[in-house]
Amino acid sequence: MRLKDFLEQLDDENKLLLLGRDTDNPLADAFDSKRTVHAGLGGQLVQPTEMQKTWGSLLDAPAPAIDKQLVYIHIPFCQTKCLYCAFFQNASNQAAEDYYIDCLIKDIKRECNKPRLRDSLIHAVFFGGGTPSSLSAFNVARLLQAVKESFNLANDYEMTMEGRIHDLVPEKIEAWINGGVNRVSLGVQSFDTKVRRQMARIDSKEEVLRRIGLLRATQQCSIVVDLIYGMPDQTLDVWEEDLKTLELADVDGFDLYQLNVFEGSDLNVAVQNNKLSSPATTAQQSQMYAFAQEYLSKRAYTRLSACHWRRDNRERSLYNTLVKRGYNIYPFGCGAGGNIDGYSTMLQRNIKTYQEGIEKGDKPLMALIKQPTVQKIIGAVLGQIEQGYIDLHSLVKLNPLLEELVEVFTIWEKRGLLAYNGVLYRLTIAGQFWQVNLAQSTLECIQALLLDKSDTVKQGVAAQDSKVSTCNDDNKKMLTLLQELYPEVPVEELQKMLMKMPAHVRSMLNGMPKVMLKQMLNSMGPEKLQEMMGKAKQQE
Repeated sequence: MRLKDFLEQLDDENKLLLLGRDTDNPLADAFDSKRTVHAGLGGQLVQPTEMQKTWGSLLDAPAPAIDKQLVYIHIPFCQTKCLYCAFFQNASNQAAEDYYIDCLIKDIKRECNKPRLRDSLIHAVFFGGGTPSSLSAFNVARLLQAVKESFNLANDYEMTMEGRIHDLVPEKIEAWINGGVNRVSLGVQSFDTKVRRQMARIDSKEEVLRRIGLLRATQQCSIVVDLIYGMPDQTLDVWEEDLKTLELADVDGFDLYQLNVFEGSDLNVAVQNNKLSSPATTAQQSQMYAFAQEYLSKRAYTRLSACHWRRDNRERSLYNTLVKRGYNIYPFGCGAGGNIDGYSTMLQRNIKTYQEGIEKGDKPLMALIKQPTVQKIIGAVLGQIEQGYIDLHSLVKLNPLLEELVEVFTIWEKRGLLAYNGVLYRLTIAGQFWQVNLAQSTLECIQALLLDKSDTVKQGVAAQDSKVSTCNDDNKKMLTLLQELYPEVPVEELQKMLMKMPAHVRSMLNGMPKVMLKQMLNSMGPEKLQEMMGKAKQQE
C-alpha cells in the first residue's frame, strides 16, 4: 500500500492519533496524550504446545559471532508499594524470597550449559523488578555468585542493580559490589520530602542524600538516579529544586520520567477522593520537560537517550541502549521479558506458576511471539528515535519503500516536531516530549507500507489496516472476555484500558486461544490486569 493512500483513508480521529494536530504550541498540544508506554508492533504467537520445543531450539543454536548479548533477571518483590506504581507483584517475605532464589538459580544453571549461552559473551546483566535491592544480603550474594559462575561476562561488562534508597545499607552494598555489580539505578523520583512521602516513599531529602553518599564512597560503581516530573504538589519550583539537588548528589547519570496516572491506580483513587492534589496536566508536564532540557543543556551533562543523561563516562547505560536497538536478551525470573533471534518472550507473571514450571524442568513461558520479519527495521527506527533523530537514508537502505516515510516526516517538520538539516531529521524539544507517539506512528506507517511484502506481518494480529487505535474486530474477543471476568467494571473503562495496552501485548493476547487467555486473565486480579496494560516503569 502507498503511504499516501493509507493516510487518506484514515478518518479524522485516527489521523489525529497518528499525525497529531497542527498547532502553534506543539510541545503542549501536538497530541492529546502519550499513545503507549513502549512503541512496538505485534507478531505471531507460538502455540502453547510448541513453546518448549521452540525455546529449546533457540538455546541449542550456535552463539552469534559478533552480536552483543544481554541477560535480564527479574525480582518480583517489594518492601512497600509506591502510590503510583503499577508493577507491584509480591510483598517481600523471607521464606518466599529464599525459595524464589532457589528456583531462579536452578533456571540459570540449567540454561547456561546450552550452546547459545555457553558460547556467548554477555555484555550486560540487568536486575529489574519489583525491587531487586529488597533481596537480603545472603540471597543477593548467592544469586550474583551464580551469575558470575554461569555466564561468560565480557571484560567490560555492565551489571545493573535496580534499587530503592532505603536499601542502601552497608551490608547490602558490600554484597552487591563483591558480587560484581558495577552500576546501581536508584528510584528517587523526587528529593522533596513532602512529595516523596505522599507517594509512600520513606526517606527524607536529607536521608536520601546521605544514603547516596554511602554508595558513592565505595567508588566501585556508577550511580544512576530516576526522577519523575508531574507528581502532586511538585510545582515547577519544586521541580527546579529537584534538578539542583541532583547536582549536589553528584551521581553519574539520571533519568527523567513523565508521571503516568492510570485508571484504578492507588494514586488516581487518592486524587479522586481529595486525599491528594491533582498531578500536573500533560501541558504542564511538557513545560517541566522543556524546563529540564534547558536547565541541563546549560550544564556539563551529555544526553544518551530520550530520558537519560550522564555527568561523566562512568555511566554508559549499555543495557538500555542495546535493548532499544533490538539486541538479544535472555530472560530469567517471574515476569521477565526477553528477545532472542526474532522471538520475544514473556515468562509467567504468577510466582507460583513460574516456580512450578522450574521444578518441572520447563522454561516457564507465558508467551513466545515470532516477531515480524521487519524487526530489523523496527529496531533501527526505535534506536534512532530514542537517540533523538531519524536517518531516512539509512532506513531506505534497509528497504527502498521506506522512502515514502518522507510524507509523514514532512508533516511533522511543518508542525514543529522535527527539524531537517539536509541529512537527518532531528526531534525538536516538542518532538522529544512526544517521541513515543512519533515512534509508534512511524512503525504503523512502516507496517502499512510493507504489509503486502511480508507474510509474517500480514499474518500478525497487530496489523491494523486503516485503524490505528480503534477497538477493531480482533480486539472484540478480548473485550468480551474482559466483560465476562470483570462485569462490575463499565465497558467504556475496559475498552479504554484495552486501547492503552501496547500493540505488541495486545497482539500477543489476541493471538491466544480463548481458553488459554481466559485462564491467564482469570488468575489476575484487577491490579494485575492494570499492570499488564502497559504501565510505565516507575518504581524504586
